[in-house]
Amino acid sequence: MGLIFRPPPSVSLFSPKLNSRSSAMVCVPSACSSSPPEGRKLPVLLFDVMDTIVRDPFYEDVPAFFRMPMKELMELKHPTSWMEFEKGLIDEAELARRFFKDGRPIDLEGLKECMRRGYAYLNGIEDLLQLLKCRSYEMHAFTNYPIWYSMIEDKLKISTYLPWTFCSCTIGKRKPAVEIYVEASESLGVDPANCIFIDDRKRNVEAAIVAGMKGVVFRDAASLRKDLSLLGVQADENDDQKLDNSRNPISA
Repeated sequence: MGLIFRPPPSVSLFSPKLNSRSSAMVCVPSACSSSPPEGRKLPVLLFDVMDTIVRDPFYEDVPAFFRMPMKELMELKHPTSWMEFEKGLIDEAELARRFFKDGRPIDLEGLKECMRRGYAYLNGIEDLLQLLKCRSYEMHAFTNYPIWYSMIEDKLKISTYLPWTFCSCTIGKRKPAVEIYVEASESLGVDPANCIFIDDRKRNVEAAIVAGMKGVVFRDAASLRKDLSLLGVQADENDDQKLDNSRNPISA
């Protein structure tokens, strides 16, 4: 089972961990204090994508593509180019020029095809997303990823279940910057306490907690079902039957 985090009762969006610019952006009471639209089902579920919904090819496939172990790859690659690419600050041509610190050329199209082949739903996660969608839960992607998210979409059709609402390459910021969680809840028009954030990286979940959200550290789909159920989300396939039995315990 993954780790579940709930914000303490006294959590404040004006946390000392937020800088002055972030605090200024929090002062939008109309978004966070308003009641949800009638019929809107809460909580809203915010999903990281890589290694939470989709297998990340970087850790196995990419070192193999460059024919070097991960340790060597990490020592040779440029320290900031990928993060700049994720934030939309550079395009893929610039990424190719700066992928390695020494400027050696890379086969960009070959790298993209390597990534594309490696994208796959994690075991059991698509079934869970389908169940949550059928139960009318509002879900959004909340991911650090470059414009190559379109390759994931083309292959796996993630938007069948949730839109790519919060992607670092389009919003220009990366997790775990606390202000983007606050901005996300404001954009959605819901109180942060009515959001559950799911990510495989604990530090990203901890930042969501600082912003007032509930959070789950993803381990696998089975654990996520249990964790979401503990937070009141109907994530178990048997929830409907359990509800029927609670209403009529003599039946069945």
